[in-house]
Amino acid sequence: MSSISAALVKDLREKTGAGMMDCKGALIETNGDMEAAIDWLRAKGLAKAAKKAGRVAAEGLVGVAVSGNKAAVVEVNSETDFVARNDAFQALVRNVAAVAVANGGDTAAIAAATYPGKAHSVEAEVKELVATIGENMNFRRSLVLSVSAGVVAPYVHASIADSLGKIGVLVALESTGNTDELLKLGRQIAMHVAATNPLALSAEEISADVVERERAIFVEQAKESGKPAAVIEKMVEGRIRKFYEESTLLKQAFVINPDLTVEAAVKAAEATVGAPIKVTAFTRFALGEGIEKEETDFAAEVAAAAKG
Repeated sequence: MSSISAALVKDLREKTGAGMMDCKGALIETNGDMEAAIDWLRAKGLAKAAKKAGRVAAEGLVGVAVSGNKAAVVEVNSETDFVARNDAFQALVRNVAAVAVANGGDTAAIAAATYPGKAHSVEAEVKELVATIGENMNFRRSLVLSVSAGVVAPYVHASIADSLGKIGVLVALESTGNTDELLKLGRQIAMHVAATNPLALSAEEISADVVERERAIFVEQAKESGKPAAVIEKMVEGRIRKFYEESTLLKQAFVINPDLTVEAAVKAAEATVGAPIKVTAFTRFALGEGIEKEETDFAAEVAAAAKG
C-alpha cells in the first residue's frame, strides 16, 4: 500500500471535520479511497456516538426563532461548552429553532421533521454532527408560543451569537396596538423573566400541591413563634400572599421599574401602544436545568491523561 500524503489527510479532514489521526487511519484502512474513507469515518463516528450516549450532555445552547406572531425556543445539549462555540453546532441549533416555528413545539415531531436543506430528519442531522464533532449531543426540548394578534417577544441571556445563548425567554402579548412598542415591552418583560424565573403567570396557574407545600412550611415556621392559632393563621395567609407576589410574573416588582408590578407596567404601557395589552403566556429555558451533571475530579483526569 502506498503511503498516505499529508495533503490527502488534510483534504479528508476538511471534508469531514474529523481529527487528523482519525482521517489518516481512515485513509489507511480504505487504501486512500476518499469516498470510502468518508463512509468509514461516518460509521466510526456513529459507533462512537453510541458509546457516548450514556455520557451527560448538559452544555450546549438555547436558541430562539420568530416567525410572524409566533416564536419558538429550543434546547440542544452537548457534553462541553467548547462545542457551543462551534459554527456547525450553532447552525444546527438555529435550524432546529426554525423547524420548531414551522412545525409547532412538540419535540418528537420536530425531531422527525425534515432538516432544512437535507433529505433526512432533524434527529439524523444531530447524529451526523455527533459523528463529525465526536461528542454526545441531544435535542432535548422545545416550545412554541403564538398569539392571534400582537407579538411573541424573544430574549436570549448570556448570548454567544445571534439568537443563541444560555437562557431563552418568550413572552406572548395579545394586543392590536403598535407592534414596535409591543416588542419593546415584551423584550423588557422577557428580560425580567430571565432574571426572576417566576413559577407562573398568575396565582391561578400555580399548582395546588406547590401552594400546600409552601403553606405547610409557613405553618411550622409560624408555630415556633408561640402565638395563638388565630394569629398563626393570619401570619400564614400573609406569607402565602407574599409567596404569590414573589412567584407570579404579573405580581412581581418589575425589574425595569421596581415601583410598579409587571401587571401595572403592562397597564401603563397601553397608552404608548395605543390598545389594551394582555400577557397570555411566557416560557423560560435555562441551559441544562434539571439535568443531573456528573461530578468529575479535573485534577485526576489530567493526571490520568498524562499517564497515557
